[in-house]
Amino acid sequence: MSANTAEELPAVSVIMPVLNEERHLRTAVRHILEQEYAGGLEVVIALGPSSDRTDEIAAELVAEDPRVHTVPNPTGRTPAALNAAIRGSRNPVVVRVDGHGMLTPGYIATAVRLMDERDAANVGGIMHAEGETEWEKAVAAAMTSRIGVGNAAFHTGGEAAPADTVYLGVFRREVLERLGGYNEEFIRAQDWELNYRIRQGGGLIWFTPELKVSYRPRPSVRALAKQYKDYGRWRRVVTRYHRGSVNLRYLAPPAALAGVVGGLVLGAALHPLFLVVPGGYAAAILLGSLKEGRGLSLKARLQLPLALATMHMTWGWGFLTSPRSLARKVIGSRAPEKGAVGTRTLDGTPSPDGSLAER
Repeated sequence: MSANTAEELPAVSVIMPVLNEERHLRTAVRHILEQEYAGGLEVVIALGPSSDRTDEIAAELVAEDPRVHTVPNPTGRTPAALNAAIRGSRNPVVVRVDGHGMLTPGYIATAVRLMDERDAANVGGIMHAEGETEWEKAVAAAMTSRIGVGNAAFHTGGEAAPADTVYLGVFRREVLERLGGYNEEFIRAQDWELNYRIRQGGGLIWFTPELKVSYRPRPSVRALAKQYKDYGRWRRVVTRYHRGSVNLRYLAPPAALAGVVGGLVLGAALHPLFLVVPGGYAAAILLGSLKEGRGLSLKARLQLPLALATMHMTWGWGFLTSPRSLARKVIGSRAPEKGAVGTRTLDGTPSPDGSLAER
């Protein structure tokens, strides 16, 4: 792939898995269509069974611009939507964007250039969390801080470099087809799992702070807790299938949860000295909130410790309680007519029955 001149720029397919995205879908698609990119562009929206006006808004977008079209995703699951959108697209570069993600200007052109320069299989950047309500602003601060998410460059930023994973991603279609697409058993953590397989196959994952996608955080404590519990439980599944993917950053939340709960129980039952661990955690959260809350309103600063603790504790709980029955070693759904993104086991061989059982 070469991108030396405008005429040589590869055409791009932007794939979007959506479910109940009436709040952000139109704006997200507008950010795509307004990209200044000289190559061809299409947007493929995979529609889950939404209960709001998402389908109606998607139909309006299709009617308004011939570059936009939709494909069905009756399961409502993100990896199935991504594979359906890949099969329904046609261009050599595939850009993943969520229904609540807003591409910054120049995103696609920069990603395609870097993919060519670095000979990368996947290029991505920063998950730039931006809140609208005071609670969302508190969550955004937590999600972009080291005390909230550790040293993950796609959350906190950093120098351009090879990475284990990136936010969303801009892929070479040939790589996705060779690996069989996303593993549809991974309702969450499908990006981590796919990027691990890309790296194991010798592909380069390239992170750059030049690329940013604006992200809207969950609007309530309950929604944030569910999100991070799911993150934790599915990240545990990845570590079961790919032993080499585990690192200390993913073990920190379950260790913090065990320390806090164990300290509270032992402190109440045996001796107050055991309360040092939960007390130390609470102090660290409060001190960290003072630093990370700079620039926020008073209401958002007061909610920041709750956001941090919710993320840590629910991620840790999900990781520790993740059942072994969550996923099998299967990739993709039934293969399309050209056999590109289909059902494969993790070693790359076709699945015997070519289908996935519903759980």
